[in-house]
Amino acid sequence: MKSWTFTLKWTLPFAGALLLSSCNSPSRTGGAAGGDYNDFPLLEYSISELQEKMVKGELSSRAITEMYLDRIMAIDIDGPNLNSVIEINPDALAIADRMDVERAAGKTRGAMHGIPVMIKDNIDTGDEMMTTAGATALLGNFANEDAFLVQQLRKSGAVLLGKTNLSEWANFRSTRSSSGWSSRGGQTRNPYALDRNPCGSSSGSGAAVSANLCAATIGTETNGSIVCPSAVNGVVGIKPTVGLISRSGVIPISFSQDTAGPMARSVSDAATLLGALVGIDERDSKSRESLGHTHSDYNQFLNRDGLRGKRIGIWKSKLSMHYGVAETMGPVLDKMKEAGAVLVELDEIVPDGGDLGQKSYLRMQYEFKDGLNEYLKTATPTSGVKTLNDVIVYNRENKEEAMTFFKMEILELSETRGDLNEAAYLEIRDTVTDRAREGINDTLSVHNLDAIFAPTGGPAWCSDPINGDRGSGGSSSPSAWAGYPIITVPAASIHGLPIGVSFIGPAWSEGSLIEIAYSFEQITQARRTPEFKDSVPD
Repeated sequence: MKSWTFTLKWTLPFAGALLLSSCNSPSRTGGAAGGDYNDFPLLEYSISELQEKMVKGELSSRAITEMYLDRIMAIDIDGPNLNSVIEINPDALAIADRMDVERAAGKTRGAMHGIPVMIKDNIDTGDEMMTTAGATALLGNFANEDAFLVQQLRKSGAVLLGKTNLSEWANFRSTRSSSGWSSRGGQTRNPYALDRNPCGSSSGSGAAVSANLCAATIGTETNGSIVCPSAVNGVVGIKPTVGLISRSGVIPISFSQDTAGPMARSVSDAATLLGALVGIDERDSKSRESLGHTHSDYNQFLNRDGLRGKRIGIWKSKLSMHYGVAETMGPVLDKMKEAGAVLVELDEIVPDGGDLGQKSYLRMQYEFKDGLNEYLKTATPTSGVKTLNDVIVYNRENKEEAMTFFKMEILELSETRGDLNEAAYLEIRDTVTDRAREGINDTLSVHNLDAIFAPTGGPAWCSDPINGDRGSGGSSSPSAWAGYPIITVPAASIHGLPIGVSFIGPAWSEGSLIEIAYSFEQITQARRTPEFKDSVPD
């Protein structure tokens, strides 16, 4: 065990100068620096397996936490330099010790007791860690209290191990950004091929849990920011119904679309973490809508035979978003049919929804400006920023650090919007949600479907901070616009790069989707441990 000092706040060194303008040569496919980075005692351990070890007295929460801390040093800082962790919690070992004392006294809080988890760096923690959304403008921002979801996490007995890197401002900064890059944390790398992108905005959360740096992570999504990084990093991601998990204490983009959600190496682990996060919070009016729709134990829905008899709509146009996706989906669909699913071909699931993307984008700009200004009123960054306009001015005055590669067109565009009483906002506020919900609900009803299936996206692209992202598309938008749940599960691989598939359902259908996703996971067994290769062939 390396010597860790927790008396001071610990952050990654500034990595803004990291340049990955193109993928390495396809011939460079060996492990990074030639090391065996998967010689790790807890490799691919599930939450239930960690609990079993602690119950038997073979491991303690402190020992598990120490092993993950060593793993972070070996993978994230030394060795492959994954760059997925933005800050370590100086209280992590103390929390683990408290959980061990409770266990020794015969008290355990549940399935998450003593389990190390990391959260995205746009979620407030009332401790010695900062909350910055990856932005240097927010350095020194120490929240006065935990976000509600962090309160729930602590009550569950989880060990808050640290915070993960992300696309700065949750990817709501520039139209030409590189996902996984922040001015505070630099570029997160994909653990399957270090020159490939981890997608965003929950980039660090996806890369860290895939690389076995912790047991599970929490990301946030406005449109694709949980499911995309989960898919390209080969893990499970659950974006729940908006309101199932409180957003208070989370740096916002859109009140209409934002939600946090679990990211893990298995459906079971994601379901376990989801149960620890739910709850009604008076500070978030959306969470009140979850009354009667939550479960403290989502593992009750795990059913290996859960696909049998289920009617699954196949979103046809998404099957060909990438040539590799098209090639892999045939066998995937065959396995679903063999498991007893009834597959129904679908056209677009939100008819005439082409303009909803632009309307959603405009709605996000209004809500981002309003929500961020409200958040910054009580924020404490050393820069002193108190409004979105202050952030813009700060970035201009500190462009060498804050705008190393790309600019901030979305921040500037959002600043031009009026308040939430402006007619242009009121005209679209409910239109986006209502039309998306109508499209999904009608599709499910007309075809008598249990869920809708689509590839989550294509394989990871080359990280390129100069030109920005080059993804091949995704399927998250309808559920994002509607505020409906979506789960992504590893399904296949292309040149060693993971491909995920998504299951979409109506409001509060997390249990049903978990049943379907778990059954799919068990019949496909597509999750592969990353090997930290330098590159893979295009």
